[in-house]
Amino acid sequence: MKKLAMLSIIVGAFAATNAQAAQTVFPKSKAGVEKCLSAALAAKPGNVVKVEYKLEDKVPVYEFDIETADGKAWDVECNSKTGKITEIEEEVANADAAAFKAKVKVSEADAKKTALAAFPGEVVETEFEIEPDGAASYEFDIKTKDGEMKVEVDATSGKIVESSKELYQIGKE
Repeated sequence: MKKLAMLSIIVGAFAATNAQAAQTVFPKSKAGVEKCLSAALAAKPGNVVKVEYKLEDKVPVYEFDIETADGKAWDVECNSKTGKITEIEEEVANADAAAFKAKVKVSEADAKKTALAAFPGEVVETEFEIEPDGAASYEFDIKTKDGEMKVEVDATSGKIVESSKELYQIGKE
């Protein structure tokens, strides 16, 4: 409950300082950020270090970056309409992590070229992820002329497996 209270304070403070932007950044959804946060923390108890709101195939999704007591980092996605968890991915520190390295057949540089060919711009963050099925992927945050895109490239096939438009982010990069 402490984390929910903190999130409510952050949301409230933002809304108080910029009411018009708050309607864009924290749009009303059927489930709401609080319900999604509760679901995410039930799936992976820990400390939320970042929340993003993005559109995946026109579906609004909250993504919570959670650090668990065992030192692992997780991306937990929640459908903002249903409040249901849709994906849980483990972030690994770098491409040399054993679980990631075992699956890699495509270099980070080649994956980045693929992502930038589809979404021209500047890569501002790269993450290395283990998917729910054990596959490895690169996730690039790309600053484009139209905003920020998150592009996931399979580290085995080199194909884009997911892309989404990030609408906002709160927390550490």
